[in-house]
Amino acid sequence: MRERVSMRSVREVLRQKWALGRPHRDVAQSVGLGIGTVTGVLQRAEAAGVTWEVAQALTDEALEARLYGPRVGPAVTRELPDPREIHLELKRPGVTLTLLHHEYRENAPEGYGYTQFREHYHRWERRQRLSLRQTYRGGEKLFVDYAGQHAWYELGGMGVECELFVAALGASSYTYAEATHTQQMSDFTESHVRAFRYFGGVAAVVVPDQLKTAVSVSDRYEPGLNRTYADLARHYGTCVVPARPAKPRDKAKVEAGVQVAERWILARLRDERPNSLHALNERIWALLSELNGRPMKGLGVSRRELFERVDRPFLRPLPVEAWEYSEWKPAKVSIDYHVDIGRHYYSVPFSLVGETVDARVTARTVELFHRSQRIAVHRRSWEAGRHTTVAEHMPAAHRAHAEWSPTRMIAWAGSVGPQTAALVEAILRERPHPEQGYRSCLGLMRLAKREGEVRMEAACRRALFGRARSYTSVAAILKAGLDRVPVEAEADAAPRAGHAHVRGPSYYDS
Repeated sequence: MRERVSMRSVREVLRQKWALGRPHRDVAQSVGLGIGTVTGVLQRAEAAGVTWEVAQALTDEALEARLYGPRVGPAVTRELPDPREIHLELKRPGVTLTLLHHEYRENAPEGYGYTQFREHYHRWERRQRLSLRQTYRGGEKLFVDYAGQHAWYELGGMGVECELFVAALGASSYTYAEATHTQQMSDFTESHVRAFRYFGGVAAVVVPDQLKTAVSVSDRYEPGLNRTYADLARHYGTCVVPARPAKPRDKAKVEAGVQVAERWILARLRDERPNSLHALNERIWALLSELNGRPMKGLGVSRRELFERVDRPFLRPLPVEAWEYSEWKPAKVSIDYHVDIGRHYYSVPFSLVGETVDARVTARTVELFHRSQRIAVHRRSWEAGRHTTVAEHMPAAHRAHAEWSPTRMIAWAGSVGPQTAALVEAILRERPHPEQGYRSCLGLMRLAKREGEVRMEAACRRALFGRARSYTSVAAILKAGLDRVPVEAEADAAPRAGHAHVRGPSYYDS
């Protein structure tokens, strides 16, 4: 029985492997899948003739149909060289796994590809419990973390505690640092943006610790990335491979960078109190420039010199468009075919009523996705309780919804009493589209069931008297017990059943 993999994970595997050229193991760690699963996805894609460009043009359903048709036949068993011989050969100067694989294929043209050859050797290597010094190629990895110590500035005579973000490139140890108020996602991602700008490019891999900000599911083998962080990686054409818990060698570079930042920067600021976060960062960056310019012990060159020589030439270029911070939220489509984002309601095609969609929210826009396909985009609104509706998302004019309609809403309200019926009619009448009043009406139904018809009628009567036209107003009246306070007869202008302005259910059937 085949293992099912979500299409979102499949797309990310194909992007990182074919667009970024990452090794299987890095892809598996970044996406949160097993290596075998990653291999299986790639094998199915190759067998189905699906390239990264083809995958981008397919819907989730079409991509799944292409990949998970008939199973690929079993691989032919081929002989692999003795891993002990590979290990001995690697000790010789200038010998690499790439060279050894090339020689292997010269003697065995039908032999395994480089990925399987490499995996064969590393499986044996892990069993030997070898402890090898980590080496990094230029432009390959950027390590990020927060210092354990805090930075401070003074505001109004009070000290303000800040976090110290540290990023260090693997090959050169070239370091960036800055203070932020929090470790929350907005500060965390913006620190990455400024670090990339400082370096003038982007490393192929970003390695964070398993911070709650970065990793939504902490796991040694299959960590799950926060979706906003994954978006940042896609925007900059990189990928994220979190360090494994309790594996200090995975993050030794940044831990050393953090220690140096604490000793060279924070220790020198211990008696200083800048008057703002900006002033604090100005001091940090001045000290950082000195740090990167100091010769390193044992090498005789500075981080900056090493950066210019081994890291800068291999960094990926910065994207043309600036990164815009976004948050992802799941949202269920209500019966009025709108979703609630920050108490403002945005429309989606009415056929998605009852479905769950993904909302990508920025300061300017709200994008809505269903099964990885964008179904709507709206300008962000901060007006609570209001609706943003696209006409094309609405059902045909006057077509009753399969389960709810204005007629049904008014009929229910009439069963409670004339005041409730009048309020429901007013809610539906005063919205640009009756469906936009469905949420309020459903809320009134729940209140009537909980509080009883007598209290509901009295609360609706008072709401009509005060020209309130919402569920929240009636709920507040009931909570405060104002439904038990009589409304003065001479001032009572609330409509009653049979009033000239009450349209009745038949109005909505025309």
